[in-house]
Order: sequence, then structure tokens, then C-alpha cells
Amino acid sequence: MLFQPKEIFYMENKINNHTSLNNKLIVILKEKKKTFLFILVSLIIILLGTNISNIYKNNKNKNIAEKYIQAGLLLASKNNVKAKSIYKEIIFSKNKFYSQLSLNTMIENNLETSESEVLKLFDAVQKKNLDKEELNLIKLKKALFLKKISKNDESKKLLKEIIEDNSAWSNIALEIQNL
Repeated sequence: MLFQPKEIFYMENKINNHTSLNNKLIVILKEKKKTFLFILVSLIIILLGTNISNIYKNNKNKNIAEKYIQAGLLLASKNNVKAKSIYKEIIFSKNKFYSQLSLNTMIENNLETSESEVLKLFDAVQKKNLDKEELNLIKLKKALFLKKISKNDESKKLLKEIIEDNSAWSNIALEIQNL
């Protein structure tokens, strides 16, 4: 079957357009070679930087997790001084998760006897970039600690903040406030 003259013209025109487009792209790439290379190198550097940053964060998180386990083992073997030191180091690190766990463990096991030092540890954890509910939970624990050491006015102030924030912890804060 032979092509009709109209079809042949259409195919030739399509081939010419395709070739013309390729030629235009080649000319543009030649003219803008430096810009193209700059963009390509920039993208590679950004991707590498992101990957290196993620690897660094993962290694740091892994190290803090290992320290937390080490502190737990020291606590179990009654080496409270070293355990306390490691827990404090974790609290002052930038890890949100293990900082909170370390603070809880220190309070539960009475590793820190100085009330002012415990309040500093609470403040250090509160300064982390916590979401609203995590922050309110820390405030609730701090309010309980303040109530335990007979600083009722400060405790009531924190409980009031939690209640006014309509937090998931508001009902518990109300119950504690009414005790």
C-alpha cells in the first residue's frame, strides 16, 4: 500500500519538526552550558548534603539511644551517680524523645535530690521543639512535681495553662487541680 501525497507531506513535516526541535535544544544547551552545569551541580550538592545530614542525624539518634540504654544498665546496677550524669547529658542534648524519657527516669528514681536542679531539667526539656500535647504533658508532670514539693501556686498556674489550652490533658489537669 502506497502513502498518499498528503500523508507523505505530514510525515516529512513531523520529522522536520522533530529534527528542528532537537537542533533547537542542542543550540540552547550550547549557549546556556554554564547555567545548565551550575544547576546540575547545585542539585547534586543539595542531594548529597541532605543525605549526609540524614546520616548524621540517624547516627546521633543512635548514639543517644545507646547512652540511654547504658544509663539504664548503670541504674539497674545501682551506679546512680554515673546514670544520673548520662541522663542529664541526654536531657541537654537536642533529642526530644530521649530527653523526656531521661527526665521521667530521673524523677521516678529520685536520682536528683535538688529541687531547683529538677526544675532546671524540666525547663531544658520544655525548651525543645515539642508539639502542643507533648509540651502540655511535660507541664502536667512539672505541676505534679511542684505539688509534691509544696509549690502549690506554681503548680496551679501550670494546671490552669493546660486547662485553658483545651489540651488532651485538660481533664487530668482539672482532677489534679481539684485535689
